[in-house]
Amino acid sequence: MRTVFLTRKLPVDASALAPSGVRVVIDERDRRLTSDEIAEGAREADALLPQLTETIDRELIARLPRVKVIANYAVGVNNIDLDAARERGIVVCNTPGVLTDATADLAMTLLLALARRVREGERVVRTGAFGPFSPAFLLGRDLRGATLGLIGFGRIGQAVAKRAAAFGMRIVYVTQRDARAEAAGETGARRVALDELLRESDVVSIHAPLTPGTRHVIDVAALASMKRTALLINTSRGPMIDEAALVAALRVGSIGGAGLDVFENEPAVHPGLVDRDDVVLLPHVGSATAETRAAMATLALENCFAVLTGNPPPTPVR
Repeated sequence: MRTVFLTRKLPVDASALAPSGVRVVIDERDRRLTSDEIAEGAREADALLPQLTETIDRELIARLPRVKVIANYAVGVNNIDLDAARERGIVVCNTPGVLTDATADLAMTLLLALARRVREGERVVRTGAFGPFSPAFLLGRDLRGATLGLIGFGRIGQAVAKRAAAFGMRIVYVTQRDARAEAAGETGARRVALDELLRESDVVSIHAPLTPGTRHVIDVAALASMKRTALLINTSRGPMIDEAALVAALRVGSIGGAGLDVFENEPAVHPGLVDRDDVVLLPHVGSATAETRAAMATLALENCFAVLTGNPPPTPVR
């Protein structure tokens, strides 16, 4: 009997999906586990299904002698030591594709909330301050004709481009990968260098994986080169932005606002972001629709089951 160890409960019946000869063990504490707790729970496991918030480093991998596959419940795998896994012959998998639309929708939600000052407007209504009509009250900004700069042009970046193009926005992007020509063609997106993107964009939205090269891609210098009215959106990974630098830029008005679903030291949030009307904050819910989270769970489990039954996994990390 092969065993899959789940560090958290998933929004599907994992045991019911398991093939013959494979059992599922779920940690019932339903919280982020420590390395020691994962090592104990997965000591006899052949597959590990962790959350993005759990660090699967070299030391922990060495304590999992039977594990043949690690299937992350996320697209990103920056929480896993890929080199250590490969040295052990462990297959690492993720959940790309199934959360593309949900995350792209949320990026547009943050953009629209900032552009139309939703945080301020909702507070006006809820506090009873909604008064007579005034022509200059809570003026936002149009998206049509504005330039959206995408840092990253993979599945999610391309999906955001299509949504933004429908609002009449111009699209520029940077990417370290060869992007699909048809995706750029559908939206009129233009590939540029990062410094040009930062200078030109009315909105900068991050959709790249977190790597040593992209950590703090938005730093003091990047923020200084952006338009004073520019909006910054991040639904990717928190450490892509130097939060202290962002707070400083917002305080002096060198950018127009920020919409963040992820944070540099999650779940902690820089206190300088919390009470600002030019900042919209969400608790890392980019993929949080019932349909998407179930699809992620199913795909992660399928990766585990495939490896344990001698078949190629659907979405290995290359």
